[in-house]
Amino acid sequence: MGSVRMYCTRICPYCHMAERLLVRKGVEIEKIYVDDHPEQRAEMVQVTGQTTVPQIFIGSRHVGGYRDLAELDHAGALAALLESS
Repeated sequence: MGSVRMYCTRICPYCHMAERLLVRKGVEIEKIYVDDHPEQRAEMVQVTGQTTVPQIFIGSRHVGGYRDLAELDHAGALAALLESS
């Protein structure tokens, strides 16, 4: 199973929903809490161009946020992406 990295905050409901979805898929997530580390938030914005959380990476691919992740899952593409990363 591929590596998943997620920029998140502790209070974000979309972060929690993304985590639940990924855990159901059997994925271990490297969580980067941007509320604890402002420099990590700056890195997230620089890398993704986005200011909202979560920002999810599967392998080296930037998937986007929770809605993007859920759309991949509903389309049946998430499992293949996780396997290939």
